[in-house]
Order: sequence, then structure tokens, then C-alpha cells
Amino acid sequence: MHRVGGSLLSLNNDLAHPLHAFARAMPKVELHLHLEGSITPETALALARRHGATLPADDPAGLQDWFRFRDFRHFVEVYLALSDLLRAPDDFRFIVVELARELARQNVRYAEVTFTAYTHLWQGKGLTPDDLIAGLDAGRAEASERFGVELAWIIDIPRNLSFDPQTGRYTGAASDPTVEMALAWKDRGVVALGLGGYEIGAPPEPFAPAFDRARAGGLHSVPHAGEHVGPEGVWGAIRALRAERIGHGVRAIEDPELVGYLVEHQIPLELNPTSNIRLGVYPDYASHPLPRFWDAGAYVTVNSDDPPLFNTTLNQEYHALVDAFGFGVEDLERVSLNALRASFLPEARKAGLEAEFRAAFRHLRSDLGLL
Repeated sequence: MHRVGGSLLSLNNDLAHPLHAFARAMPKVELHLHLEGSITPETALALARRHGATLPADDPAGLQDWFRFRDFRHFVEVYLALSDLLRAPDDFRFIVVELARELARQNVRYAEVTFTAYTHLWQGKGLTPDDLIAGLDAGRAEASERFGVELAWIIDIPRNLSFDPQTGRYTGAASDPTVEMALAWKDRGVVALGLGGYEIGAPPEPFAPAFDRARAGGLHSVPHAGEHVGPEGVWGAIRALRAERIGHGVRAIEDPELVGYLVEHQIPLELNPTSNIRLGVYPDYASHPLPRFWDAGAYVTVNSDDPPLFNTTLNQEYHALVDAFGFGVEDLERVSLNALRASFLPEARKAGLEAEFRAAFRHLRSDLGLL
């Protein structure tokens, strides 16, 4: 990273341009990306036409304005409305293929995509688990064949649907069926159990039995934690859920002991800077703790979360690493390789991809004069 007097150095335009070009063209891996949150305005309109559904706008620009984050309640409203457009197995195939098309455009070679399966059963659309996985299977195969993008699934528990809204008591309503689906689909691309939703009032500890069962069945543990609540959420995810990666985890920066633990044990953080700013966790990039995690030696990966809803892309997140955080070419390469190494791909596949990534990095450096 480029620093002057302890502050980030603004890169000259002549240097920023090739770094942007490098960031766009470099091979990448994404680990924190929600399938339903990847639906673009164009895809949403196509789904609405399929089903004769009405959306708040009938053109991409108007729908993008509706997507724009206002508050968390509005975000959930948009997210559920998009989920409601998924009414048949082919709808899921369609959005997976459209996601793969966009990932290929950004040179993302592999992604572990979070899918909130239970929401589609809870919404009362008449879908079955078999409908869901049939669509995912078809989309995943097409993504590989047409775009060369490998996809794996993280099936996440919507934490808020497992608590009684009247009493705040844990019911497990969403947990058991989610674990059943995740385990049943382990040989169909599912690699991990996740935990998503709004953290306040829904701590990780009650979900320990669900994660114990998933781990016993061979799945990995990747809960969201430390986004809307402080370090206690991350500690709970580590201690109760035995998290192997932390979705977000930014609020860990408030506890030096926790930062030290994350560094010592090299637990990967799935950081999403633009998402954090849009959701009001931090007011701007200058306030974001990513550079402090990086300088402390934490295991940092960078991701886009729900890109159309936050008006970002993974490429834009990498641009922000250059513009806001002063990352250079070696830093960008390390972020990309961090994500690859933190993935749940088989070790032999990781090694093969890392060799391909390093070769691509060398060629790009040469082509862009960044040697």
C-alpha cells in the first residue's frame, strides 16, 4: 500500500488508470454474494413479464432508483419483492445464468454464492425444495458451459425467521428445514451453511445445534456476523458456530483482542466496503476499517454482497481498493489469491487455479507496464 505520513497517498491519474485496468482484467474469486441480491433491474423486469407481475417501475432506470438503498426496512422490501418473482425452477436457472454472465464479464472465475432457500418456501409460492435445486443445478451447469464460471452454493438460514417476533424467543423455524436442504444438496454444489439477516435481536448462539449438524454432515460454517452488532457477534460466530470464515466481520475492529485472534488464527473476513457504506455501518471509505485489518495482518477478502442493490460490482470494489485505500498491484493480487485460498474448492483445484492466476497476473503486469 502507498502511504505518506501515515495517511493514504492519492495516486496520480497516470498510475490509477493501469491499476484500474489491471483490477478489471485480473482473474478473481468472490465469496460473499447473494443470489437473490444479484438480480439486476433488467433481470427483474424480465421475470415480471414472465409472470405478469407489477413492479414499482417498468424501465431499468426507474427500477434502479427503487433499488437504491434508503434504510434496512426498504432493503428487505426490495429483496423480498425480487424473491417473489422467482416462482418456477426455470426462474432460478435464469438468474443463475445472468449472474454467471456478469461474473464472467468481470473475470470472476469462481464464486461461492449464498442462497436463502427457506425464504422461497416461506413466501407460499407453491415451490418445493426439489424445484429450487433443479433450477440451481441447471443454472450452474449452464454457467460453466457457456461462461466458464464455476459456482458453489452456501445455503443460509434467515436468522430473523427463527425468532418469535412477539417474544423474541428462538423458535428454529427456519433452521431445521434449511439444514435439511443444505445436507441433501451437498453433492449438488452446496459447500457450506450460512446465517444471514438482521443481527440485532438474533444472536448466533441459538443456531449452534443447526451448525453442529451441518458440520457433522460435512458442510463448512460461514455465518454473517459483526455487521450491525459489535464484536460480540463475531465472538459468538467463532465460539458457538465454529465459523471458518466470517461474512462481514468489520465491527471486530472495535475489539483489539478479537482482531488479534482473527490474525493469529487467520480466519478469513469477507469484507464488503460499499455494502457497509450503503447500509450506514460506516459513513464513507475513509472511515472503513479495511486498511486497519490489512495492516494488522488479518485475512482480508473483498466482495460485493448484493451488487445491484448497492450500485456496485466486484470490479468497482477492487477500484475502491486502489482509489480509497491506496492498494498497489501486489496488494490486488494478494486480495484475489486470498479469496481463492479461503474458498472451499478442493486443494488440488485451488493449486491449479492459483497457477493460472499467477500466470495471468504476470501477463497483465507486462501488458500494462506494471512490472
